[in-house]
Amino acid sequence: MKKVTVFLLLISINLISLKLVSAQSKAEVLIRNATVLTAAKGTLENADILIKDGKIARIGKNLKASSNARTIDATGKFVTPGIIDCHSHTMMDAVNEFSYSVTSMTRIRDVLNPTDIAIYRALAGGVTAANLLHGSANAIGGQNSTVKFKYGKPIEDFVIPDAPPGIKFALGENPKRTNFNPTPGATPRYPRTRMGVMEVIRDAFVRAREYKKSWDDFRAKKTTVQPRRDLELEPLVEVLEGKRLVHAHGYRSDEHLNLMLLADEFGFKVATLQHALEAYKIAPEIAKRGTGASIFADSWSYKLEAYDSIPYNGYLLWKAGVVVSINSDSNERMRRLNVDAAKMMKYGGVPEEEALKMITLNAAKQLGIDRRTGSIEVGKDADIVIWNAHPFSVYSHAEMTMIEGEVYFDRQQDISKRAELARERETLEKMDINRPPGSGGTPPAIPKEKRQSHLDDADSDKDGGNRR
Repeated sequence: MKKVTVFLLLISINLISLKLVSAQSKAEVLIRNATVLTAAKGTLENADILIKDGKIARIGKNLKASSNARTIDATGKFVTPGIIDCHSHTMMDAVNEFSYSVTSMTRIRDVLNPTDIAIYRALAGGVTAANLLHGSANAIGGQNSTVKFKYGKPIEDFVIPDAPPGIKFALGENPKRTNFNPTPGATPRYPRTRMGVMEVIRDAFVRAREYKKSWDDFRAKKTTVQPRRDLELEPLVEVLEGKRLVHAHGYRSDEHLNLMLLADEFGFKVATLQHALEAYKIAPEIAKRGTGASIFADSWSYKLEAYDSIPYNGYLLWKAGVVVSINSDSNERMRRLNVDAAKMMKYGGVPEEEALKMITLNAAKQLGIDRRTGSIEVGKDADIVIWNAHPFSVYSHAEMTMIEGEVYFDRQQDISKRAELARERETLEKMDINRPPGSGGTPPAIPKEKRQSHLDDADSDKDGGNRR
């Protein structure tokens, strides 16, 4: 009963936080007198941005807007494109389908939760879009969803309709289940070695190639027997046809190189090497294939696979001509990707605009959505963040986050609502919404100082000390 109360309270809090989203109709907006970091055409001082119908209509000085346009004075402030996280598990009610080594038939789209409070917190950190990926428990995992964080809207509005579909691959410890002990007496899931992981992927593409041929023969009327649909192989056929992007989790450079060689064998390209902590070792091979790298800024040595990571990884990849993005893989770290981009300037001296691209335009390129977002250019979606200071400063924060010209986070509004929300939360917590008629309702929570004695009593019951 108490769990139900907590669950309903969390739902109530999520719904309350929707009030903080001031997403309006796509009215005309004029942002005035800002320092605009375009992530494409340099930095513009004292510039205006005119937004119409959710698109960037004009960029320049002393722009004019219609009489009913909303005007935002951004004097002394900085404007950037919305941050794009190329590796996220935010707003997903499930991450891994553990059962098989190949789960390409599963879809992240089926487990998206538009009320996840982490979405709002991401918006507060300037994040407007993300690549939502299946977990790394499988050599070939599930199908991704590329979304914009339109908090407060129906889930159908989140998914970017023209984003190329993708799929998650994984290499190394996770798919071979190194740190997961099987149920006693149960047969461990194949594969259990790194060579087994590569075999699983190769075998899946052999089967996909044969499946594709059976359909090609049927459509060419070389056979009259229609093949049976295979939901596991259809996404892999799309990979072979260049219609679905491969995002490959991995740490060690030898494994990522192995996967790219396998892709050469079957005639497809790996879109991104995810995490890729040692990618600097094979930077020329990555660049030669036009594969992107979506990395951590400075996480390393948290497990054996991560020991050879260095903070100069991003710089060395960029220097070799690789399209580099910085991802979070974390609801918490997602809110500080602007600072992670600044680290690229510290470690190696990546130019400011190139560092900004690593959390904006480069991520958009890797996801195939750069025609619509990722930079501040005329004709693109007005996915924009207004910062109180330079976004690479640790003292900066997002003051306003817009998606397609609509405000989804407003810091001033958030602050003004906090006292009201605190009162409403207190009221909800005092209510016993699960109290059945004629009963005492849910027992109160045990005070922290009394919990240990309560647990001791429970242990005594188990030992028979207080049996009735």
